[in-house]
Amino acid sequence: MQEMHLFEYAVIRVVPRVEREEFLNVGVALYCPGQRFLQSVFVLDETRLRVFSETLNLSELRQRLEAFERVCTGGANAGPLGQLPPAGRFRWLIAPRSTVLQTSPVHTGLCVDAGETLARLFAQLVE
Repeated sequence: MQEMHLFEYAVIRVVPRVEREEFLNVGVALYCPGQRFLQSVFVLDETRLRVFSETLNLSELRQRLEAFERVCTGGANAGPLGQLPPAGRFRWLIAPRSTVLQTSPVHTGLCVDAGETLARLFAQLVE
């Protein structure tokens, strides 16, 4: 039997009008310390997002999501946050905020392959 690893994930959400608390799932971030894995994946469906807000700046939103990905990857391209260990970067990314880009509560599970699990969760929760 293959070894199972604990993972944590959060759904990345766009909340165009924070006061309405309506959101659209656009991505997933997954952290698996046993596999030294921290990655996020997202997609912006402009048509669906326009239903929520015709004035949403999609270019700015894409930049924020790309910054989210850089923090997951870590390193110099992610600025000071990129220097944190993966657990610290994940905790910073999933911290509650009152902005257009938010994450769900953290959920946990067990997996054999963190990359496959991320792809499966993305397909189930976003696509």
